[in-house]
Amino acid sequence: MLCLIPLLLLLLLPPLPSIMSDFRQCPSPCLCYESSDLFRVTLSYWLSVFQSLSSLQFLEKLDLSFNRLRWLPQDFTLHLTSLQELRLDHNLMQHVDSSSLRNCDNLRKLDLSYNRIRTIDARAFHSLSRLRLLHLEGNRLNILKDGLLSRQQSLEVLLLGHNNISAIEAEALAPLRGLTLLGLRGNRLQHIKFKTFLKLQTVSTHLQMSLNPWTCDCDLQRVFGKIQYVRHLHVEDYKAILCHAPPQQAGSPLASMDSQLCMAETASVLVITITVMLAVIGALVKAERNRKNKQAASDAESADK
Repeated sequence: MLCLIPLLLLLLLPPLPSIMSDFRQCPSPCLCYESSDLFRVTLSYWLSVFQSLSSLQFLEKLDLSFNRLRWLPQDFTLHLTSLQELRLDHNLMQHVDSSSLRNCDNLRKLDLSYNRIRTIDARAFHSLSRLRLLHLEGNRLNILKDGLLSRQQSLEVLLLGHNNISAIEAEALAPLRGLTLLGLRGNRLQHIKFKTFLKLQTVSTHLQMSLNPWTCDCDLQRVFGKIQYVRHLHVEDYKAILCHAPPQQAGSPLASMDSQLCMAETASVLVITITVMLAVIGALVKAERNRKNKQAASDAESADK
């Protein structure tokens, strides 16, 4: 049975006095009335919600948060060509389809936070080239894939905190040339690759990276050390990044790891490498010497004959 939960939508009006005067574009079962500079629409029955939206071409803000939406109909934004802000947070959606948002060319803000989203179609955001804010916090995503945000060059804020993200693919962040804030707190990141973040060619980007189960080794320390030296990248919560593993480091701040230990490890690797190289060179020299001795002996035998 469908819940009969009323939805309250607050919409900014464009300069269309005729709409406010006679409500000829107010669809049934909506109740439309003037309230200051807002246009308020009350929808009473779920079965009519999405059909009613089709006649609201002037709609700029749509709030469907705190309901029990499990899915979005295909092309439910077909006639919402003026939409700039869409709130779908605090619902029950598990998947974002490639066709549900494909008509939102003017969308600036999209809030899908605190759903149960596990998967997003590769082309789900392809029409959202003007998007400035994408809020996906509090879902169940486990990987940030290459190509998902390929059209979001204008994106400024990407909030991915409190998901299950354990990996970020190499080119996933590369298109985000306008990004100023990347939120990755509270995920399942253990390691990251420096080149993934180096692909962020922005003016200035702040990173939120704490509350992840980091494996604190010299590699991780070097990655964060390099990020800190990149002028346009700023880890806001670096001092709050705590180690989860190895056990002897658990609970310790990554920033407190003794850099001399990593230097000692590097020195050990260099010593081993040099030792191996010397052994190889020695073997080559010995082989060459043996070859020359054999050649000399052979020449001497030939001379005696």
